[in-house]
Amino acid sequence: MSNIVAIVGRPNVGKSTLFNRLIQRREAIVDAVSGVTRDRHYGKADWNGKEFSLIDTGGYVMGSDDIFEQEIDKQVELAIEEADAIIFVVDVETGVTGMDEDVAQLLRQTDKPVLLAVNKVDNAQREADAVEFYSLGLGAYFTISGINGSGTGELLDALVEVLPEKEEKEEEELPRFAVVGRPNAGKSSFINALIGEERYIVTDIAGTTRDSSDTRYNRFGFEFSLVDTAGIRRKARVKEDLEFYSVMRSVRAIEYSDVCLLLIDATRGFEGQDQNIFWLAERNKKGIVILVNKWDLVEKDTSTTKEFEKQIRKTIEPFTDVPIIFISALTKQRIFKAIETAVEVYQNRSKRIPTSKLNEVMLPVIEHTPPPSNKGKYIKVKFCTQLPTAMPQFVFFANLPQYIKDPYRRFVENKLRENFGFHGVPIDIYFRKK
Repeated sequence: MSNIVAIVGRPNVGKSTLFNRLIQRREAIVDAVSGVTRDRHYGKADWNGKEFSLIDTGGYVMGSDDIFEQEIDKQVELAIEEADAIIFVVDVETGVTGMDEDVAQLLRQTDKPVLLAVNKVDNAQREADAVEFYSLGLGAYFTISGINGSGTGELLDALVEVLPEKEEKEEEELPRFAVVGRPNAGKSSFINALIGEERYIVTDIAGTTRDSSDTRYNRFGFEFSLVDTAGIRRKARVKEDLEFYSVMRSVRAIEYSDVCLLLIDATRGFEGQDQNIFWLAERNKKGIVILVNKWDLVEKDTSTTKEFEKQIRKTIEPFTDVPIIFISALTKQRIFKAIETAVEVYQNRSKRIPTSKLNEVMLPVIEHTPPPSNKGKYIKVKFCTQLPTAMPQFVFFANLPQYIKDPYRRFVENKLRENFGFHGVPIDIYFRKK
């Protein structure tokens, strides 16, 4: 299980640019206009062999300065509560502002590791200007440029040093199925329907569910832990940013799980936050089952289910080999089918293919459709094997692996799925020098 690192700071200091730099991909929209980061962004990062989940805490509300400050304070408080470490981003161009001082005051009260990153430092003059940030009382700072990457290596070196060690999941523990999704999708109602008791309080107020809680469950002769981000919201937190909190909790649940049951609200569709949680589970290499809840509330004709499923699969390309089940926690429609499917996905995730069988099936497929030649050089794959890891990972040995591109990698993945299953499970494929 990896740590959670939150990036905090006032608007327009370059949090999203730094986020993109650290996860080495452009997922967050970066723009010079304050307020463009409405949705939060979540990604996996790796530095010096240490993995962690990264959260960009954008999503502040457009409005008066007072609303800005309130929203930023909420997110910083949540980050302090939920994250294992915090990167506080400030802007050397504007210097220390009142809002920076407010955030720093909150951060000085925590015992969580806080790294102060002075952004947009790309010349000697700005390096000198950064000295004023000592006044925030957070100790040493790191001068960085999110745009060109300077200083981010030193920041990451320091980050992985302060991240707490996480205990590895013991092998004898039960398989864990995490019920995740945006607020008010029906997660608690789903678990209540499964266990046949009102174990979790269910209301129509988004965000009632608070803390992660496990239910030991046995179905189809298979015992496992069912994990819901459950509990009762404290009254003092009624005005907090529930959407942000929900995702922070989902990150935790996903990190601990083997299979994620992603509940979406059929009356709202497969929205941006649902997609964020889906890709977070995929990046963590967890098994995934998508449950379209409240299907009883949707007006249907003969093609409604097919069209709804088609839209979801289009959105999650290229990883489309995912079970999608239409359920109703209220009427208990197909809720046991959901669990049966989750068990199958768990078994797919732990599936082992004998090396002899893998080569017997895959080498003729590759010989019939070899990788495209590159500058007159022909690529030959001679051997393949499954790696001894918790999730399906395969390595193919070739004479020129550096010339194999992503489209061919997807072709091989599709053939593996076609011949061996792995429905609902992300697959990693590596090509290595023979």
